[in-house]
Amino acid sequence: MKRNLLFLLTLLVWIRSDAQSLKKYHLVISDTMVNYSGKTRMAMAINGKIPGPELHFTEGDTAVISIENRMHHETSIHWHGLLLPNEQDGVPYLTTAPVKAMGNHEYRFVIRQSGTYWYHSHTMLQEQSGIYGAFIISKREKDSLPEHTVLLSDWSDEDPHQIERSLHGATDWYAIKKGAVQSYTEAARKKHLGTKFVNEFKRMHAMDVSDVYYESMLANGKLKDSVPQYKKGDRIRLRVINGSSSTYFWLHYAGGKITVVASDGVDVEPVEVDRLIVGVSETYDVVVSIPEEGSYEFAATAEDRSNGTSLWLGSGEARPAEQLPRLKYFEGMKMMNDMMTVGGKMKDMGMNMGLQQMDMNIVMYPEISGYDDRPEGTAPAPSVPVTLNYAMLKSPVRTTLPAGPVRELHFELTGNMNRYVWTVNNKTISESDKILIEGGENIRIVVTNNSMMRHPMHLHGHFFRLLNGQGDYSPLKNVMDILPMETDTIEFHASEGYGDWYFHCHILYHMMAGMGRIFTYKDSPPNPQIADPEKALRMVYHDDRRFYTTAEIALESNGSDGEITHANTRWFLQAEWRLGINNRKGFETEAHVGRFLGANQFAMVYTGWDLRYRKGGHDEENIFGYSNTKDQRSVLCLGFRYVLPWFITTDVRLDSDGEVRMQLKREDIPLSKRVRLWGMINSDLEYSAGARYIFTKYLSLSSHYDSDMGLGGGLTITY
Repeated sequence: MKRNLLFLLTLLVWIRSDAQSLKKYHLVISDTMVNYSGKTRMAMAINGKIPGPELHFTEGDTAVISIENRMHHETSIHWHGLLLPNEQDGVPYLTTAPVKAMGNHEYRFVIRQSGTYWYHSHTMLQEQSGIYGAFIISKREKDSLPEHTVLLSDWSDEDPHQIERSLHGATDWYAIKKGAVQSYTEAARKKHLGTKFVNEFKRMHAMDVSDVYYESMLANGKLKDSVPQYKKGDRIRLRVINGSSSTYFWLHYAGGKITVVASDGVDVEPVEVDRLIVGVSETYDVVVSIPEEGSYEFAATAEDRSNGTSLWLGSGEARPAEQLPRLKYFEGMKMMNDMMTVGGKMKDMGMNMGLQQMDMNIVMYPEISGYDDRPEGTAPAPSVPVTLNYAMLKSPVRTTLPAGPVRELHFELTGNMNRYVWTVNNKTISESDKILIEGGENIRIVVTNNSMMRHPMHLHGHFFRLLNGQGDYSPLKNVMDILPMETDTIEFHASEGYGDWYFHCHILYHMMAGMGRIFTYKDSPPNPQIADPEKALRMVYHDDRRFYTTAEIALESNGSDGEITHANTRWFLQAEWRLGINNRKGFETEAHVGRFLGANQFAMVYTGWDLRYRKGGHDEENIFGYSNTKDQRSVLCLGFRYVLPWFITTDVRLDSDGEVRMQLKREDIPLSKRVRLWGMINSDLEYSAGARYIFTKYLSLSSHYDSDMGLGGGLTITY
């Protein structure tokens, strides 16, 4: 009897304790209308807000989070940086069932850690549309410092799907908006004309540090945020989360030094700096002080300096942070020329680069080089701010991995900026096999960035040690920002036992283009969330296999020229035409299907047909001595294209009549910020040249001369 009573009392205590540690949230995801900069567009919200509600837990809690999807399309939520069962991770079709349209889903997991984290949709581009929020986990022993969350994000007035399509179509509209075109006129004005020639000779595009132009940067969903309750002498812990889709932020504070105390949710030994850059999806806990009465700006500036946002601490007189000046793009271009070969590969510079210690972009930072746009000799003397890098991070406790077999993997981050293909070891996720790992293994990954973009690589469900020279006290992270030309090494213990775990670039558009890998535990049991694993994996692979349609259609007084392309990572379908205003001007039309070749995709093979008719043509010979059929032709063809230096595309084809034709063409020559030139000549002695002035992303004023169609002018529609 006593034993039974004791059992019942113990059970009641356990139930009460469990109930106290159970913390529930209900998240409702719905479509909404948003206007940040004067333009209203459809977006997505959680509980009616962007960002979604800030979720708070204490280490040891059991999280029960129900998702109600009120949209007419599916969604998902990934718990970024959390250690949890694989089926709760939130990657649709890989670890967790998607939340169907008008459906519901419940996540349940024990909180095994503390720190600053966040959550976001892992479905298509929904993160860019507003599905994200902060996930804060307190230690059991509360910190005495007051704290405030700073959730940074980027916002475009443009539909994210149009952004993605445009990136794959090599648009330079975002460079125009940011003032980063680097045209020949500007190169001449900046005395960098030779730099520009070398840049294009090596088939490199204009220097930039980001892909997308954003109209707004947000702090906690606001253009500016403020916490006026703080006063002189107060110290505040800021939980900074970069919840952007593709923007890095420079953090600097008007009130003095910034003390970094945690990274990716894990404590580090305090380190004092003047500024730091927070990579896409990274989190940092920092401590700042209010030195005097007033309102001090904690500024977050986009890496490309196109925009920014702020948190204002305190009240009274505004104390703004120093604004970061415009980047010196041609200095960056010159640096890039020295680093790359004509074949599009990085040179071996003989430097031991890693851990953000040698930021090659430093040549573009006027605040360090001492350069600005004022007359020569009047620029201030340069000062070098103390900037955080990974080598400065040290764990306060030992982080050595448990004993176990060590396996080393080598990943090379590769990409094609023109076609917007992003890969690991020159393969997208869908082109790669899953990487089998076994529980108890220690996995070491050596990552080399052989592209000219930064890549924040994120590992789901695990923390890794970033080997940074701190030995047993190497910091633990779940995101590693790797700069161009860098090689960094991480290692993690295969401790989660089962399931598939994503490792990917967290720049949203890079991930969707294929930059990542999937780790899968050997002999994992079936995932109860995934009913048909083979079909589900095809859905995962679908992301980087999608085709994007682009078009350029000229409507001019001498007729219409146009081209429509439907392409994905490796394949393309293309149709083009030249339609005259009468039978004597005639028409020409071609269609091709082909495949891109090589890591840089400078080469491509294709097959297709070529039809043309022009009334009143006469016999001629082309440069190869064949009968010139430019006025009447109906053939099939097999061809090869190759991008030469200066982006001149050579096209050699053999047609079904046994004749060879060759063509040279150069498009999009940036004469000035908005003026583009182009030209073409072929072995049939046809030639054309033109220019267009870009008014908007989709509309240009254009003119061109064609040897068959004559001179014309009008409008060009670009899609």
